[in-house]
Amino acid sequence: MGKYEGEQIKKLMQRAERVGTLGSPSSTGTLSVEILETAVSKKLVGEMILFNFIQDSKEHFGLGQINEVILKNKWLEDPTMRALARRRGNVNQVSGMQDTHRADVMVSAVFGLGEKGFEPSVLGTVPPTGTMLHLVNDEILDLLLNRYKNEIFYLGRIYGSETKLPMWFKHFGTGPAGAGEAYHIGVFGRTGSGKSVLAKMITLAYARHADMGIFILDPQGEFALGLGDGAPGIKSMGNVLCKPVLRKLGREAVVYDIENILLQDWYLFTHFLKEFGFFSDLGIKYEDYQEIAADYLEDFLRDSGTVSFQNLSEETLLPVLDYLYRVAEKIYAGKAGYDRVRSNVDELKQKMEEGTFSRTQRTWNTVIRFFKWSSGKKTPAQIINDHVLTPEKKPVVVIDLSKKAEGVSEISWNESIKPLIIGTFLGALVREAENHYKEGKSLNTLVVIDEAHRFVPSGRLENRNSESVRRTLIDAVRTTRKYGLGWMFISQTLSSLDREIVEQLRISFFGFGLSMGSELRSLTEIIGGSQSAMNLYQSFRDPHSSFDLESRQYSFMTVGPVSPLSFAGTPLFFNAFNDVGEFLRANNLEIY
Repeated sequence: MGKYEGEQIKKLMQRAERVGTLGSPSSTGTLSVEILETAVSKKLVGEMILFNFIQDSKEHFGLGQINEVILKNKWLEDPTMRALARRRGNVNQVSGMQDTHRADVMVSAVFGLGEKGFEPSVLGTVPPTGTMLHLVNDEILDLLLNRYKNEIFYLGRIYGSETKLPMWFKHFGTGPAGAGEAYHIGVFGRTGSGKSVLAKMITLAYARHADMGIFILDPQGEFALGLGDGAPGIKSMGNVLCKPVLRKLGREAVVYDIENILLQDWYLFTHFLKEFGFFSDLGIKYEDYQEIAADYLEDFLRDSGTVSFQNLSEETLLPVLDYLYRVAEKIYAGKAGYDRVRSNVDELKQKMEEGTFSRTQRTWNTVIRFFKWSSGKKTPAQIINDHVLTPEKKPVVVIDLSKKAEGVSEISWNESIKPLIIGTFLGALVREAENHYKEGKSLNTLVVIDEAHRFVPSGRLENRNSESVRRTLIDAVRTTRKYGLGWMFISQTLSSLDREIVEQLRISFFGFGLSMGSELRSLTEIIGGSQSAMNLYQSFRDPHSSFDLESRQYSFMTVGPVSPLSFAGTPLFFNAFNDVGEFLRANNLEIY
């Protein structure tokens, strides 16, 4: 079998375009390539090349991506010739005629030819100068990766090429196509760089694994766009993550928003009251005192035999008011403060006796709506149990928090309420992952967090709820990989994301817009300081500079074990699919 495949790939190489030969100096890290005269006018940057060499008496085939092409003319480097060229514009027999074109190529993958076919290997020697380099095409890659064809997924084409870049997204369990542990993933890029669409394609890649849980925390409603009831179906790459495509993969999708999530936690309840203005209406004006009041009330409700989640109603407001009347002295040290609270409580109770409806009652009724059971509502623990833990074919779960609850300001909703709800889900997921691990099982779940820079920024957050979420996520990335619980962080920025999160990422994708200041420094550090790779990344053009939608180019650099063409972890460059039909055909996901 191996001999036959060796003959086949050599035939394909003979038909593939020759672009250069191996030059000097070269090393096992970087190859110097002399561009052939027939290829100097060809667009080569981003193209992937293939070369054949002998190592340990076996046929080997190496691949690498051309990051940069360098033009040299040693005669025009002479000061006299340079001065002459400045005066005349060109120098006969020198300008153009003595040009040489060279490229540096970092080898990303090597395959050795064994008895069973192509097997992963390493570049342990430097092939001789004059070794011919050929452009890679789909036929060559299909043959090289035939053993892994069922694991291959395509997000786009090799940068500057028509050849598709093969990738693989392994589930987090053991067995076929399993990684054996979870990966943490980062998708970065400025607004409009295509990062959200890329994240949706990655989600579909993982959705191929029927026993893998996918849980999406969606603060802006980006992922719920194509999955809710009445969604338009697949019309563009923006809603490629949709029910018809998921059904093609044998998966369903369920979307929960604030209206059908049942919250059953007294800490959440009292802090909802705080954010909706309940304590403020009672005369507790400053946030520190509101926190104290919420903490006292939480203890009362947890231990109370009078008020429970089962009997929450307008009537249960009275024992709450009585309790706050009694603890007013504990909330305020000064007489003026607790007298004001007691006076407001007395006035409110009087209005209730008279049947006059107050703003405080309206706030109370608004808040208890999220904590009272009704048909179709589920607690975070029930959602995780029903969709992540128990079913054989797990649906894609989206927690859509884009719909703001009535009665609360936009600021409070984004900075306080959303983190409270997200924190509840995070805590439940981490607990279940740990319990599975103790039982010798993997949770095998990917959690996707959009707008991650809002929840795990590089600095400490003043808001207690937001800071709690930040700490939970930082602790989680340290510990949950072995539990089979991985995280995908989607962010507009790199440097503003907590450094520990970035350091724990196993796979990263970088779109346009991270090429200045601290972003550039962070990115250079992540890819190991390769200047040629950074030069290629900085050549990415803004997708919105295109003349029309069809010609937009969404370019990405990726690092990590995401492709069988990058064993060494070297950066790979690709253009993401911009046509939904092309994406579906490449991955056998056509919908008829």
